[in-house]
Amino acid sequence: VQLQASGGGLVQAGGSLKLSCAASGRSFSTRSMGWFRQAPGKEREFVAGISWSGGLTYYADSVRGRFTISRDNAENTVYLQMNSLKPEDTAVYYCAPVSLSTRMPTSDYWGQGTQVTVSS
Repeated sequence: VQLQASGGGLVQAGGSLKLSCAASGRSFSTRSMGWFRQAPGKEREFVAGISWSGGLTYYADSVRGRFTISRDNAENTVYLQMNSLKPEDTAVYYCAPVSLSTRMPTSDYWGQGTQVTVSS
């Protein structure tokens, strides 16, 4: 699966952004997918995950209630709607296949991320 995230940008605190991740490859619709982020000087962390059908979603405590993950298997795309953004959400965001039980990526391939910067 090839992955390309987009939709990032600069936004003021309290604002919203919607990220998209376009995937190529026939296995997308059978895989759980996740969003991860990496802030400067920090390790990459799990943000949200969604099952292959979209019926199950999981969130990191830091974003629960503010972010919503969704997917469109017909379009091979996974989304991350981010509301009430905070400066601490500033990071490069990536999508990747994920194990929902471990919240860890199932591939070493990350693809291109998208920068999100939240100003205070």
